[in-house]
Amino acid sequence: MSETAITISNLVKRFDDVVAVDGLDLEIKWGELFGLLGPNGAGKTTTLNILNTLLEMTEGSASVGGYDVVEDADKVRELIGVCPQEPSYYGFLSGRENIELFGDLHGVPKDVLDERIDDLIRKIGLEDHINRRAKEYSGGMIRRVSTLMALVHDPKVALLDEPTVAMDPVSRRAVWDFIRELKDNGMAIILTTHYMEEAEVLCDRVGIIDEGRLIALGSPKELMDKYEAEDLEEVFIKLTGKKLTEGV
Repeated sequence: MSETAITISNLVKRFDDVVAVDGLDLEIKWGELFGLLGPNGAGKTTTLNILNTLLEMTEGSASVGGYDVVEDADKVRELIGVCPQEPSYYGFLSGRENIELFGDLHGVPKDVLDERIDDLIRKIGLEDHINRRAKEYSGGMIRRVSTLMALVHDPKVALLDEPTVAMDPVSRRAVWDFIRELKDNGMAIILTTHYMEEAEVLCDRVGIIDEGRLIALGSPKELMDKYEAEDLEEVFIKLTGKKLTEGV
């Protein structure tokens, strides 16, 4: 695999007359936790869906581990784990059974899978609920199960699209610790979130996009210093809140 985990070059995605991603350039290293931030409709999920091979780009290129997302789509899918914005799960199955199903689909051997699931549910704090049917779960529990479904096959790259939505503070901190451990073990991670404190605490670097264009890139501290802001939320508002303040 290449030295760079993810490479995006002049990426463009159009839907009819709408430009969802407009000339995006990014490089993300192995072991880097990168926050992809932006207002609703900025192009974050579209970018992730191109990386995970669900969408084809209009122009440009993208690769994961050196493999082109179009020409080497099967290899890319082996390397990545995806926690989507809208979780997909079977409500009539337990949380554990949902995770097992995804492990089976990825060909994880049964003995390895059982041990791995035990380890994952402990780390993310689901031991007391994992055998309940998923349809009985709260929104936060579903998000945690969805995260484990994405990671049970031990991918090299994780695409986490708002993984902590609807979580209480204790659950969110457990997921933060879990994500940090993944990063420390060398996984490359793209995280989208509307919780700016989450990005500020977790991310090595963040990229802020608006209307499909990258408008800021750097570590949270670098951006706070550059824009003379007390926190990342203030940076975000300064860069993306103009339309709201102008009443557009």
